[in-house]
Amino acid sequence: MRITGGQYRGRLIEPPPGFTARPTTDFAREGLMNILINRYDFPALSLLDLFGGTGAISYEFASRGTEDIDIVEIDRRNSEFISRTLRTMGLTKARVHRLDVRQWLKICHKQYDIIFADPPYALRWLPELPDLVITSGAVHNETIFILEHPKSYNFSGHPLRADHRKYGNVNFSFFIADSHLDTIK
Repeated sequence: MRITGGQYRGRLIEPPPGFTARPTTDFAREGLMNILINRYDFPALSLLDLFGGTGAISYEFASRGTEDIDIVEIDRRNSEFISRTLRTMGLTKARVHRLDVRQWLKICHKQYDIIFADPPYALRWLPELPDLVITSGAVHNETIFILEHPKSYNFSGHPLRADHRKYGNVNFSFFIADSHLDTIK
């Protein structure tokens, strides 16, 4: 896995053997970043990365200048790997929280500009995730929630879904907290 752009472009991130998280593909991450880089000032953004896994999305944002990053990952091994990688890269302002995503969303009162979630594709409550995020304290009127999901999930009927993008087998659905905004398309 490599970082696709910014200050750390080309840097390889190598999880240890037996690592169980499924990282978002380089191709999909680069496509997502290309959408966002034209719309946002990355150094000014705040990012919440849910189901951090390898931390790949957070590294992409950090590489492009985002410093205000919170990563939620319940798995001890994964969260330790992310913390080590952040330290190695000198990204001391990013924070890793070893907590269940639902618990985090219940207690979180900090609001973020972008919330990204890459849950395990077999997660039973994946269909509920957009509503859990959008109704949480982590959202302000212009928050963009980006959900990575398998093609077996279709969120086209969700009233707050603004867009959908597909990169190979990776699907991203974009949700906007304020349904009249159309900032992604």
